Amino acid sequence: MPSETESPQNLPTKSNPLRVLIVEDDPMMQLGLEQSLAAYPQFTIVGQAEDGYLGVEAALKLKPDLVVMDIGLPRLDGIAATQQIKAALPDVRVVVLTSHTTETEIIAALSSGADAYCIKGASVERLLSAIAAAQEGATYLDPQIARRVIDHLKPPSMSGSISTLSQRELEVLKLMVEGKSNPEIATVLYLSPNTVKTHVRGIMNKLSVDDRVQAAVVALRSGLV
Repeated sequence: MPSETESPQNLPTKSNPLRVLIVEDDPMMQLGLEQSLAAYPQFTIVGQAEDGYLGVEAALKLKPDLVVMDIGLPRLDGIAATQQIKAALPDVRVVVLTSHTTETEIIAALSSGADAYCIKGASVERLLSAIAAAQEGATYLDPQIARRVIDHLKPPSMSGSISTLSQRELEVLKLMVEGKSNPEIATVLYLSPNTVKTHVRGIMNKLSVDDRVQAAVVALRSGLV
């Protein structure tokens, strides 16, 4: 069993443990998480849920300090569940722990309000680091996916500012951040696909980015979403 000195120094002390809710549909993963965190006096497991809807209900009822959230959940996925939890309980920290590593899923998870993004199979120490960072108000990305996101980052030029976008372009950009395709954006905004394509091209030109993921990152960093 790990000692207190083996855990990150910025985790809460034994006299003030973090109240943790685990939202995970895999029974073995759920058990493993519970046993791993319960081994540290800095944590108290207050509940578990097997799908997103139950996770939201449990969070609203138990008001935990921290939620460890899977993405691939039945009925309501972890991204939507995180959005609902953060909307109702903005001070609750959410650490996404998942096997989903595509750029779209990473951006969607962060835009949902998740405070940290960890990959399943990572060491307990890495999960503890993510929790510690989240508790300090920082956004944590697992090193495996941080490199993937960084590869899509391009510092915007002086003219590459959100403020240069028109109101319609801002609406399109927000839907891009949500991971919607051009046809889906066209349907939501009652525009033609060609018009959406023109707006997307204009957004990327104004933000000085090369693709949709870079545009989404700029939007997230600017606080647009």
